[in-house]
Amino acid sequence: MGLVIVTGTVVLGGLLFALAGTWPVVVGIESGSMEPNIAEGDMVVLTGPDRFPPAAADTRLGVVTYRTGKERNYRSFGSYGSVVVFRKPDGSGAVIHRVRFRVAAGENWIERANQSYVGGEDCAAIQYCPAPHDGFITKGDANPHYDQATGLVPPVRSDWVIGVGRFRLPLG
Repeated sequence: MGLVIVTGTVVLGGLLFALAGTWPVVVGIESGSMEPNIAEGDMVVLTGPDRFPPAAADTRLGVVTYRTGKERNYRSFGSYGSVVVFRKPDGSGAVIHRVRFRVAAGENWIERANQSYVGGEDCAAIQYCPAPHDGFITKGDANPHYDQATGLVPPVRSDWVIGVGRFRLPLG
């Protein structure tokens, strides 16, 4: 009986990985940074960024920035743009936040930013401005500032993205 359970679990896990193209396939939400659209305690199902990209995707990665989502009326989790899970570059864990816009290496991205999410600072006062490399500016829906304006992470590189949130299981 134990062998049947283990075999079934391995087969199911393999099928989920093959379909989703990423591991883990489901993540638990540990904070309220994405409320009210994703609550603490919810589970979010992911796919690899290159799996099932929406027609509105404006990057090779297959994600939709908030700005493009607004222009093309693409919504995910109650707002414009894609919600992604990415690894923090210092290895201290992963974050699930919304992609706001893309920046290029050396860009003073504050000039294009929503000033209310920057906290009134100019580029010289922001740790990750100008952008040290190409990447995405991200923000939790409930957070007052961009992740890069608070120093949480530099612009998110494409290879840091683990998966794109597709739907949530409301458990929180």
